[in-house]
This record gives sequence, structure tokens and C-alpha cells, in this order.
Amino acid sequence: MSFDPSKKYRPFPLIDLPNRQWPARHLSHAPIWCSVDLRDGNQALAVPMNVAQKLDMFSTLVKTGFKEIEVGFPSASNTEFEFNRRLIEDGRIPDDVTIQCLVQAREELIEKTVLSLEGAKSVIIHMYNSTSPAQRNYVFGMSKEQIVNVAVRGAQMIKDRLSRLVDKGTKVTLQYSPESFSATEVEFAKEISEAVMDVWQPTPQHKMILNLPDTVEVAMPNVYADQIEWICTNIKNRDSLIVSLHTHNDRGTGTAATELGLLAGADRVEGTLFATASAPATWTSSRWP
Repeated sequence: MSFDPSKKYRPFPLIDLPNRQWPARHLSHAPIWCSVDLRDGNQALAVPMNVAQKLDMFSTLVKTGFKEIEVGFPSASNTEFEFNRRLIEDGRIPDDVTIQCLVQAREELIEKTVLSLEGAKSVIIHMYNSTSPAQRNYVFGMSKEQIVNVAVRGAQMIKDRLSRLVDKGTKVTLQYSPESFSATEVEFAKEISEAVMDVWQPTPQHKMILNLPDTVEVAMPNVYADQIEWICTNIKNRDSLIVSLHTHNDRGTGTAATELGLLAGADRVEGTLFATASAPATWTSSRWP
């Protein structure tokens, strides 16, 4: 029996965006750049960096000119936590540089992350949880409502701890990622993002970052651009958001997806300088700076 491999996979569903605007636009200014080399790029290495190596890399990223640097996942290991404390306690972070930490929507991890940031001048707390149908149905066995509740509870846990940082002079920006955004229905990505916004209450004067990752490149870059434009057009209080891109490179089109996402209305790019195209868990879009 003959087998036609072209029938093996279903095409990714297109976004209903009949009046898309991004194809006619051009890039007129640079986005906000955030280096995630110390987290995502580090994960791409066969032997991850130790604290001393991460300190050297942080210094290099500062000299390169990055003003936002994701320093890691401080709740993941003692190495990551110690690195944060060394940066802060040794005064290694310039006044004009903001450090970013990633954390899942889980209380014990949020607590350790906040503890790792005490004493910093300017921070971004980046919370995420997964949202795609595959993750909902097969990994977590949760309904949409339950997944939204995970995000809302995590957002509230962070909000409840902010005074420990803010009261001591730390400037805090909050960031949320529907982790598997690229494989999530845009309507549900909007719903869960707005639920987090309801907790954090961003304003045009104090915006939150909404990060929309191309977690697995399941479609061509133009589809990702349509997803970004749909969110930018339909989400409430767009003027209270910094829409951020975080592309993977599974299909080798991470840079293209990022460029088209910027045309579609995004404001910010997360990526790495030294990630490899063969490592699907890393980002390559920030080769540009």
C-alpha cells in the first residue's frame, strides 16, 4: 500500500483576519530589546554556565548595550538563585538596566523568585503558564476555565508580594506569557491574558508586558504575524500593554517571524545572541543587535 507523506500532517488553521494591515507596513523604529541569553541561550549549551561564567556574560550583555536582560529562572536551582543575589549584592547592575526573571504560576516558585530580587533597582517579573489545546488536554488534563484560574491565581500571588519590593524602592514591571501562544486559539489567548490584566490592572502610565511566544514554529511566519495583529487589534486596553515577541526557530524562520510580528504591531523582542538554529528550545531573533 502506497503512503503519501504529504497527507500525514494537518495544516495549521489560518487566522480570520480579512483586513490585515501588516503586509503594507514598514519598520520605522527599533523595538525594545531584551536579551534572554542567560536563560534560553544557557539552556542551549551542553554544559550550562556556572555563576562566574554567567557574571561574565551579564557584563558582556551590558557592554553590548542591552537595557533589559533576563537573568534566569531563580526558582529552578541554587546556581540561578545565587547568580541573582550576586548581581544585586555586588552592585553589578547599572542603574539603567532592568533584570528580568522567569517564573511559573506556582506559589513556591513565585516566593523564591521575589526573594531573589530583593534589593534590586528595576526588575521585570515574568510569569507564564501553558495554554494550548495539546497542553490543556494531554499534559494537564484541565479545562480552559481551570487554565485561566491557574494564571489568575499566579498573578494574584505576585501582586500580593509586590510591596516587599516596591516599598524598598524597586521599580517592578509585570510580564505575562501564555506559554504556548503560537499553538493556542487566539480567542483563548486573549481571554486568559485579559484575566491576568484584570488582576494586575496595567495603565498607560504603568504598562505590563504581554509576551506572545512562537513557542513551537507550527506554521509559516505570516500566520504568526496574523496572530499578533489579531491580538493587538482585539485585546482590551492595548495602550496599557507592551506587546512582546519571543520566537523559536524550529522551521528556521525565527527572525522572519519576529520581523513580521513587529510589522503586526508588537513593541518588544526577546531573543538571544548565541542560540543555535538546531536547538528548538532557543531563540535566534535577537542576532540583529
